[in-house]
Amino acid sequence: MYEICVYGAGSWGTAIANLLAKKNLNVCLCARDEKLIETMQASYQNDKYLKGVHLSQNLVFDTPKNSSIGIFAVPVKYLRGFIKQFSIKVDLALSLSKGIEEKTFLTPSGILIETLGITKEQFAVLSGPNFALEVALELPTASVVASCNKKLAKKFQNIFNTMYFRVYTSSDYIGIEYLGALKNILAIACGISDGLNLGQNARAALITRGVAEITRIFKFFGGKNKTMLGLAGIGDIILTTTGNLSRNRMLGLKLAQGLPIDEILSQLKGIPEGYNTVMAVFEFSKKYSIETPIINEIYNIIVNKKDPFESITALMSRPLKSE
Repeated sequence: MYEICVYGAGSWGTAIANLLAKKNLNVCLCARDEKLIETMQASYQNDKYLKGVHLSQNLVFDTPKNSSIGIFAVPVKYLRGFIKQFSIKVDLALSLSKGIEEKTFLTPSGILIETLGITKEQFAVLSGPNFALEVALELPTASVVASCNKKLAKKFQNIFNTMYFRVYTSSDYIGIEYLGALKNILAIACGISDGLNLGQNARAALITRGVAEITRIFKFFGGKNKTMLGLAGIGDIILTTTGNLSRNRMLGLKLAQGLPIDEILSQLKGIPEGYNTVMAVFEFSKKYSIETPIINEIYNIIVNKKDPFESITALMSRPLKSE
């Protein structure tokens, strides 16, 4: 049993595990792919997801095991199955994943509480404008860790904080989880807009009106206003919608090129969470009568293969209203 296990050896899981290992903490990076484990053990690199980054010699690699602290970087679509497959048990859980589960509409906290048998007081989430590669390269970064348990949030703040990775605390873990999921859909929209060369005016309008949609959903599920103005809100939205390291933005750029979705997903390293999240958000926005015209059009482009220019026409010709 390890002290800390990071489950999921994608770019973000690897970057966070490496950060903790460089602080001389007892941390294991867990992957289900045994070939990847062998490669990392031999080279102390994860070129599949974090090319060119040398990992700490203090980092251990293994298949998923139980731990005192479990840090989950598994895509939301696979999170429930991953925990059940490996019968994971932890005392405390922290989520790095950003998404919403289809059908249940649960965020990672709901999935982890259900599957691990923990309480919400044993859960926290880390989020913010954080590209994995830049964290791995020790570029200045800020993030926020949230939990309803203030002592737990403070514990994780001290665990993660470094001279290049500054961590704040929050109690609004629900709001932060929804923001982390929803901003990925907006990043796809901005990728499509930029891929079609619609201009900076269009991108600014998409971000602004997209934030209005995100806010409706965010508030519906109990998110706090100040969270929207923080690192996990506006900070993450700005980064993901404009940064070229964003997989979700890249998905949008490739959709604008007319590439089939299956081909796009095969090209991208790692899963763009917005692809799965838009399915869940489209369904619950209908169920709860939440107005989400931009999100609806992204769903139509991805699922119904609607021409993006038809979606633009639909959005621009909606009935006029006050802001």
